[in-house]
Amino acid sequence: MSSEANQDRSTEVAVVGGGPGGYAAAFRAADLGKQVTMIDPGPDPGGVCLFRGCIPTKALLHAAGLIRDAREAEEMGLRFQTPEVDVERLRSWKDEVVKKLTGGLGRLARGRKVEHVRGTARFVDANTLEITGAGDQGGDEERAGGRLAFEQAIVATGGRPATLQGLSFDSPRILDSAQALELEEVPGSLLVVGGGYIGLELGSVYAMLGSRVTVVEMMPGLMPGADRDLVSVFEKRNRDLFEAIRTGTTAQLEETGEGIRAVFQSREKGGEDSQVFDKVLLTVGRIPNTEDLGLENTAVELDERGFIRVDEQRRTREQGTFAIGDVTGGPLLAHKATHEGIVAAEVVAGRRAAFEPHAIPAVEYTDPEIAWTGLTQTQAEEEGRNVEISVFPWAASGRAATLGRTDGLTKLVIDPETERVLGVGIVGMSAGELIGEGTLAVEMAALADDLALTIHPHPTLSETLMEAAEAYHGLSTHIHKPKRKKGK
Repeated sequence: MSSEANQDRSTEVAVVGGGPGGYAAAFRAADLGKQVTMIDPGPDPGGVCLFRGCIPTKALLHAAGLIRDAREAEEMGLRFQTPEVDVERLRSWKDEVVKKLTGGLGRLARGRKVEHVRGTARFVDANTLEITGAGDQGGDEERAGGRLAFEQAIVATGGRPATLQGLSFDSPRILDSAQALELEEVPGSLLVVGGGYIGLELGSVYAMLGSRVTVVEMMPGLMPGADRDLVSVFEKRNRDLFEAIRTGTTAQLEETGEGIRAVFQSREKGGEDSQVFDKVLLTVGRIPNTEDLGLENTAVELDERGFIRVDEQRRTREQGTFAIGDVTGGPLLAHKATHEGIVAAEVVAGRRAAFEPHAIPAVEYTDPEIAWTGLTQTQAEEEGRNVEISVFPWAASGRAATLGRTDGLTKLVIDPETERVLGVGIVGMSAGELIGEGTLAVEMAALADDLALTIHPHPTLSETLMEAAEAYHGLSTHIHKPKRKKGK
């Protein structure tokens, strides 16, 4: 049920934040018999992910992918007229997807008797929240407010986009990810500052819609954290999509009458050059929403970057207060937050639970998609770990050939002593759909033979996991690469 006029009251479990971590925690706690109050400013649960992040981004990426598919279908003998983009209708369709999903979550909350209070919360002390109502977007809803006493609390306030020093999002020419998703217009030229998940996904959308997109990344390569052989497949396919990709480069921005002037400085080659852009999208990371929560009125501790310190059960230093998701640091991923929320709710309900995964999958939903889980080759090299790598190129995949997408690869990171699968990396169409099997293999301590002996349907892209495992012993059916004997 929803509360519009929250006066002094009490609850067993207060969940502060309604994103993928918060609503998962609230739902699980309710399922386990707890009285739950969830405080979030949104009209329905969903948080940044559903309203201004994961879901709208993927909706737009799908639309952008259809444009690219239409262009490339000519290679198969299929000719389409150049797609006409109705930006207003595209934006409405994206919003409809969001409304459908968040509305469904609202119904699930009501079905579980989770009380959803629209507003923001601040800790008065270790067992009391002060709630300030959000009200309806139109301003005609009675504003919720008052104090809420609780027995246990779960903090799931997430994060927000970071900005560059001296810059703000006040200028209509400078966008954060949420503003970019509003899709108010397609600028003639767009500079994307940051070559990680968000920058490359939204940069790809705008490039397919017609913007001349330049990506600048201060690190030596795009997608820091991903193996370079996976990223290189993305770079090769998208060489012509982007106006330029500038890695190992910093940008100083200044607003002029013509637009935003960016002064680029290569950290490797030195020297400067500049260019003016119609708009700039800043995707330089995210920071935790821990300010103005009143945490100073509790024993909750923050680390040097402002993230809440928690243990494996997501407990903070304050007895009875837990924290989950982006506000605790680590991989800032919705699925991580969801699982942390479930763990916290289980502990709140008196069950034994801990958040201790061996692998957390990461997916870049670009074209091609890039996904990895567990130990990466880059990590292994940095840590000096002895591993062996087995790769199956999609050029040898029958299914990839029928899709016209043989540019991918599947790789396994394997412990040579035990032959246990320590990590999996995939680049190619639907890599994000395939990485789940890799994550299961890592979690279950599967051996290369376990994957190789698991019969996969043919022809599918999932076979590439099986064949990568077979290739570890030099026995892949569709590639001939005999395994070298040790010491040779």
